Amino acid sequence: MTMLNTPGVKYRPFPPINLPDRTWPSKVIEQAPRWLSTDLRDGNQALIDPMGAEKKSRFFDLLLKVGVKEIEVGFPASGATDFDFISGLVKAGRIPDDVIVQVLTQSRRDLIETSFASLEGAARAIVHLYNAVSPVWRKVVFGMGKDEIKQIAIEGAKVLRDQAAKYHRTDWTFQYSPETFSTAEVEYSVEVCAAVMDVLQPTPEKPIIFNLPATVECATPNIYADQIELFGRMIPNRDAVVICLHTHNDRGTGVAAAELGLMAGADRVEGCLFGNGERTGNCDLVTVALNMYTQGVHPGLDFSNIDEIAATVEYCNQLPIHPRHPYVGELVYTSFSGSHQDAIKKGFAAMEAKNDELWEMPYLPIDPADLGRDYEAVIRVNSQSGKGGFAWVLEQDQGLKLPKKMQAHFSGHVQQLADSAGRELFADDIWQVFQRVYHLGTPQHFQLLDYAETKAADGTRLFAGKIAVDDHEQSVSGRGNGLISSVVATIAETFGVQLDVKDYTEHAMTAGSDARAAAYVECTGPDGKTIWGVGIDEDVATASVRAVLSAANAAV
Repeated sequence: MTMLNTPGVKYRPFPPINLPDRTWPSKVIEQAPRWLSTDLRDGNQALIDPMGAEKKSRFFDLLLKVGVKEIEVGFPASGATDFDFISGLVKAGRIPDDVIVQVLTQSRRDLIETSFASLEGAARAIVHLYNAVSPVWRKVVFGMGKDEIKQIAIEGAKVLRDQAAKYHRTDWTFQYSPETFSTAEVEYSVEVCAAVMDVLQPTPEKPIIFNLPATVECATPNIYADQIELFGRMIPNRDAVVICLHTHNDRGTGVAAAELGLMAGADRVEGCLFGNGERTGNCDLVTVALNMYTQGVHPGLDFSNIDEIAATVEYCNQLPIHPRHPYVGELVYTSFSGSHQDAIKKGFAAMEAKNDELWEMPYLPIDPADLGRDYEAVIRVNSQSGKGGFAWVLEQDQGLKLPKKMQAHFSGHVQQLADSAGRELFADDIWQVFQRVYHLGTPQHFQLLDYAETKAADGTRLFAGKIAVDDHEQSVSGRGNGLISSVVATIAETFGVQLDVKDYTEHAMTAGSDARAAAYVECTGPDGKTIWGVGIDEDVATASVRAVLSAANAAV
């Protein structure tokens, strides 16, 4: 089998919705919807090995910690595992007062009765009834006409009504899904939902939830938005209806469809934390929520420790989260490209200089710190990286802020290592190269042991100290206009090493009274070649002396 040269003989484009006065394209999402996690039901049904009681319990606790207030806890009629877990939550009093649990059932009397029984004793609960309504299901799966399909929904609604009366101590909410809504005629979906409303008689104070699923995503997300807006216009007693979205990701646009559906007037979103679900998955609640957050709208969910959330979900689902999954993946805040790294490094520098909190950062739409991530992984170095990359790593790891010209000098050494290693370079790799190039480690040709600086009567500075030359101690002295020039004079007169200092910079590496300082000197030798030196010490003056000796070591 191969791909067809003329796929049009096998596949048909999905027809658009005739809605010339659609309003959703000009809308923006200004407030969070109601969220419903279906991780414990839809997500669980999509696992190779479904969760047992321990993992479902752990996942339930995670959802509470995140702040999800509506949780679909299972399909109680599917078997003892789900029934016992749901019943156990109720009997153990594990459902907080501000959280409402939901169960799913097909429109069959025995399954509905089992679903109500699993929730006996709950203070509040939602029972979610569904049956498929689209043409393919009517024709291929059920072999029924429209009236017969509608009657299935009506009969199910009657059982909901009667069971709720039986378990009258529970405050029941009803939810109905015209399953396969996105591939059905909107007018027919409205007809079926209206018939369900006639049975259940919702009110604005006690609304019904109509869940409108893209059971299989078959069209672009704008068409789904048109379907949602049209449904909202046509459904009777709209103020007694909560429109809920349940998108799937078959075309890779489940998040986009949910966002456009909210713009089209929906009130509620169902999905899984990281989009787990049948086939290509459900709507990714974390992505939708954090997309809102980056637009200044708090989603009402707390992802302050995104790594802990991810670890729990991976453990419970036994499925890995992709390293480039939005917001949570290992690499989503990481740049390897030199131009990206340079822009991000400048962005952080600009943020430090600002007097407001407005996040304006190249390549980072969200501050990783808001989600509990640090900045170490924002820039990582490989053969594709530029000088901004290793400079960032040195600054984050060692507190060194290299002058721009020095970055260019050091970049060749880093590039050489990256090319030869053929892998990502880590902070230790870069630090070792830096120490070797600028003679910060041992052995050193010239090594400072001790020194003193005094001011002469003529205003010049006298440097007198002890320097080890290849481990042999030697007393030295020299005179200059300042400390650095006196050190330069000393090594020229004593060791014959000629240096001409062109530039000097220094900075504190850390804050506080015990902060270390870094000093950088740019020199030229007799041949005009640029030589860089680096010095690090608790005392800034001593750091400058060490920087000159570092350059002298490079010169020899």
